[in-house]
Amino acid sequence: MAAETDGYIGCMARKDITMTDDETASFLEGTHVLQVSSIDADGYPHVAPMWYIMDDGKIVFRSFTKSQKIVNLTRNNKIGVLVEAGDGYNELRGLMIRGTARFVTDPAYILKVYGGLAARYAMLGGAPQQLTPEELEAAFGRFASKNTAVIIEPEKIASWDHRKLGGVY
Repeated sequence: MAAETDGYIGCMARKDITMTDDETASFLEGTHVLQVSSIDADGYPHVAPMWYIMDDGKIVFRSFTKSQKIVNLTRNNKIGVLVEAGDGYNELRGLMIRGTARFVTDPAYILKVYGGLAARYAMLGGAPQQLTPEELEAAFGRFASKNTAVIIEPEKIASWDHRKLGGVY
């Protein structure tokens, strides 16, 4: 297997398949499952699929404070996440971020995250819903103080869009 160095595989030039900032933003708005990787107490990766929202250009997810991923991230806030899409090789797209987790435990912010999730995912029935503040409080208020929101602070980002290859590999 040839080593990859500076965009070259062997001696064959590789077409740039990196996503632009606009493509990355559009991709994150259009995909729905974030693979979150943390490190457990024994030093092993712990990977969990999570729903997410975008807030001020950053990926945000929430989980119960006592969940394994939050416990792991509290101990070691280094985080890796992956979002991917596509079935055929020529359709594969993805974004991998390595960074740190920033925690928010304010119940008002947690409710804001729940609201964003409800608008993006079918959390309360068959379709995403825009909830009023009263509906949001009724549906999720009792959980807000038991949750932690994680804002991903990127340090290194890698992206790929095989559609840019134009069928040539």
